[in-house]
Amino acid sequence: MKKRENKKDWDARSRGGAFGHRFFVFLIRKTGIRFAYLFLALVVVYFIPFAPKATRAIWYYNRRISGYSFLKSLLKVYSHYYTFGQTLIDKIAITNGMSDKYSFAFDDYERFLEVLDRNTGVVMIGAHVGAWEIGSSFFGSYGDKINIVMFDAEYEKIKEAIRSNQGKSYKIIPVNNDSFETIFKIKNILDAGEYVCFQGDRYLNDSKKQSACFLGAEANFPSGPFLIASRMAKPVVFYFATREKGMRYR
Repeated sequence: MKKRENKKDWDARSRGGAFGHRFFVFLIRKTGIRFAYLFLALVVVYFIPFAPKATRAIWYYNRRISGYSFLKSLLKVYSHYYTFGQTLIDKIAITNGMSDKYSFAFDDYERFLEVLDRNTGVVMIGAHVGAWEIGSSFFGSYGDKINIVMFDAEYEKIKEAIRSNQGKSYKIIPVNNDSFETIFKIKNILDAGEYVCFQGDRYLNDSKKQSACFLGAEANFPSGPFLIASRMAKPVVFYFATREKGMRYR
């Protein structure tokens, strides 16, 4: 299987900034969610040519791996960006008290809570799929024990906008250059019976990754979350909140 190499490591920064987030917060509050979706249709047209690395990856998957026609692949690129934008709008709406406009379904919910109730500390692994914050609205008192490992650079520009507009703040474990300090923080939190959440699909450098066949090609994943769970002998749960048709999340 051919392996696709990145030209450079991920720099832990997300596209966009505080202004874009504040603008959509304003749009949702003043005009409603569906109008924000309508405006999003125009924003997507900008991102297709101006996010070339992501566009190439989406195109490659649909055209080469899935074998779609040229036209269908083009529509899939647009659809991918549009759905991604919808999840960002939904995240803003739900964290601002509009969850009644959505419907939700849960898989293995009782088994999920059973692991959390052991009070042994839990490693929770997700990915940049859907919007994990949306499901976390339903954790209730469990949410008080959630600690999210986040690269400090990723939200440096937009964390103030997010903090000032979401209904619930999450405890953050910032990752910086001092990896030993971060590991000690994670160990203390897990030993206290709380939950440490990782995104398991991005890595910062080649020395901390593992490869696996994923969606038809060899892909790289960070080894850190899995090593921490193994070395500290903590249970692991995989958690995703994904968007379905009709403003419904699973």
